Amino acid sequence: MRDLQLPGRSVVHAINGAAATSHPMATVAAIDILKAGGNAVDAAIAACAVQCVVEPMSTGIGGDCFVLLQKAGQGPVIGLNGSGHAPEKLTADHLLDQGQNAIGLTSPHAITVPGAIDAWCKISADHGRLGMDRVLQPAIDYAENGFAITPRVAVDWSRNVDKLAADANSARQYLRDGESPSAGQVWRSPELASTLKAVATRGRDGFYAGTVAEDMVTYLNSVGALHTMDDFAAQSADYVDPISSDYAGRQVLEIPPNGQGITALMMLNILKRFDLTKFGPVSAERLHLEAEATRLAFAQRDAAVADPRFADVPVDHLLSDTLADEMAGKINMDQAMPDDLAATGPIYRDTVYLTVVDRDLNCVSFINSLYFAFGTGLTAPQSGVIFQNRGAGFVVDKNHPNCVAPRKRPLHTIIPGMVLNNGRCEVSFGVMGGGYQPVGHAHLLSNLFDYGMDVQEAIDCPRTFHVGGKLDVERSVPDDVRARLAALGHDTQTPEMPWGGAQAIAIDYQNGTLAAGSDPRKDGCALGY
Repeated sequence: MRDLQLPGRSVVHAINGAAATSHPMATVAAIDILKAGGNAVDAAIAACAVQCVVEPMSTGIGGDCFVLLQKAGQGPVIGLNGSGHAPEKLTADHLLDQGQNAIGLTSPHAITVPGAIDAWCKISADHGRLGMDRVLQPAIDYAENGFAITPRVAVDWSRNVDKLAADANSARQYLRDGESPSAGQVWRSPELASTLKAVATRGRDGFYAGTVAEDMVTYLNSVGALHTMDDFAAQSADYVDPISSDYAGRQVLEIPPNGQGITALMMLNILKRFDLTKFGPVSAERLHLEAEATRLAFAQRDAAVADPRFADVPVDHLLSDTLADEMAGKINMDQAMPDDLAATGPIYRDTVYLTVVDRDLNCVSFINSLYFAFGTGLTAPQSGVIFQNRGAGFVVDKNHPNCVAPRKRPLHTIIPGMVLNNGRCEVSFGVMGGGYQPVGHAHLLSNLFDYGMDVQEAIDCPRTFHVGGKLDVERSVPDDVRARLAALGHDTQTPEMPWGGAQAIAIDYQNGTLAAGSDPRKDGCALGY
């Protein structure tokens, strides 16, 4: 129970259904769909589509999507990998011949085929109730008739004006007189509305074939990308078996590689070898352990995680007790590790995560992303599709398992999470924020199960992230804790923006209720009824 004399949010408790997203319009759309007879799958797609319109820097139909779904609160958890692949003609040799030993964040070669729409259509057809035409109507309405800009969206949009201005299509469609919109301003995206209507009418063919696909491919070729219509036609989301590890007597599920969910599981495997309850939740000892576990798990991720269709990813070894013991044994409670384990990837904080649970206890953990803010910053001229830059997740090294290759998926950062207790979904959760996501998963679950927080408290709790050789420490961490972390050898700094944005719904089977929380670091909210 939070201190009611301090600013904060209460947990949302509900009986019939709940939704938590990082944008209020998306949460309302999800609840409206549930009240209209849709299930959690319908509501999740509707909410995400709305976010693709009202939060375009964080997500879009030019991005990718992963889903975890347990139906009726029991039985096997269904995983869906909706990440896109590189074009057939893109090879490491092609890039090396051009003198490129890495794929830049705004390079046309960073654009993988968008996987989100195919994933939405597949899970809608297989597990939804209302159909794509119905669930896309809220997003179409906002794109066509307008919506009011919210404060965090305004800030994030303003930070990317130069990226958008560098592409004529992006400048025309996502700036106004060369400027980003301010909070409270009304915005419309007519090109995006037209494309969403095509998907509503024709399903995946409204995106991966016909005039929309032709618009995308023609533009991509004009800026030097190698995509073809066949590359778009070949995109297909895959059902996958989730991977898991135990924590606090529960089973934590993640999407398998090419996703980085395995990194969160490795972190939890390290942390459970320590008695965290001896330390306070915002203590230097707890945050030191988390930072060291981050560096160790990320080093394994960067060496091994890739598309398993192209590389042998040693999942069993990465999740083994042997490796967890080895990594935990490297942690010194009195001294941070040397800088050879400093790098945890580039800094970015985008993506949208949302979760919905309906009255039948269909539990959906859903994430959608363009990777960096506004992806590559490149936009198709007629369809309003902003292209992701997921291909920057590849390496250009033919000896590395994550080397770029035709129709290959890159190492992927977006990870929905789910916790099972005796086989039933107890918590559907996720934490946005690029590379921070595995840390956010471990931090959130430790808050819940080591420290007994409710879902909102667990989301609100101060965060740190060891990234790029620095330990980012949010301003909410007390000064004495920050000083103790520095004394342990961490090179601390205060991040310009907060890390991550979380949503979670917990199921109370004893009382027959849901408890939902949403991150105050974003504009969103949790609602239930």
